[in-house]
Amino acid sequence: CFYASAKCPTIVSRKEWDGLKPVHVRYLPRPVDLVIIQHTVTPTCATDDGCADIVRNIQAYQMDNLNFWDIGQSFLIGGNGKVYEGPGWLHAGAHTYGYNSKSIGVAFIGNFNKDQPTTQALNAAKALIKCGVDLGHLASNYHVVGHRQLIATESPGRKLYNEIRSWPDWMEDVSSIKN
Repeated sequence: CFYASAKCPTIVSRKEWDGLKPVHVRYLPRPVDLVIIQHTVTPTCATDDGCADIVRNIQAYQMDNLNFWDIGQSFLIGGNGKVYEGPGWLHAGAHTYGYNSKSIGVAFIGNFNKDQPTTQALNAAKALIKCGVDLGHLASNYHVVGHRQLIATESPGRKLYNEIRSWPDWMEDVSSIKN
């Protein structure tokens, strides 16, 4: 694991999930202080191969149909508790219009309007965020918000949204950061 020295969760590299190279990259200023939690509205996944297949399909759809430079989400989290690298810590994603250049987008693989995220996935997300702080990619005073707080969407789904609202760095009132 590339980030193993910082006690990060298992992060599956782009090479390991057989991702395409980005067409272009934009660097993020670091550290960023905003983590936006989303869901992919795809089937959930529980196996390495199943999760990698969904991540590849998301990337192909976003690059081919939406003309994204890369997969939009900074990181994606499978039900297997593994984190799949998108643009990662260094590059801006395309996950939340108006916020891509100042945040990290973390997408849980699945539809969490109906499904409950797995304990493994929730723990991986928390460990990823701690890892980002430890590595200096996230500010120590970061905030976590749900995708729906910033744009008109149901993401990250009702069940995941209710879960992240209990996290210690949750930001309920987003008026100070809203574009």
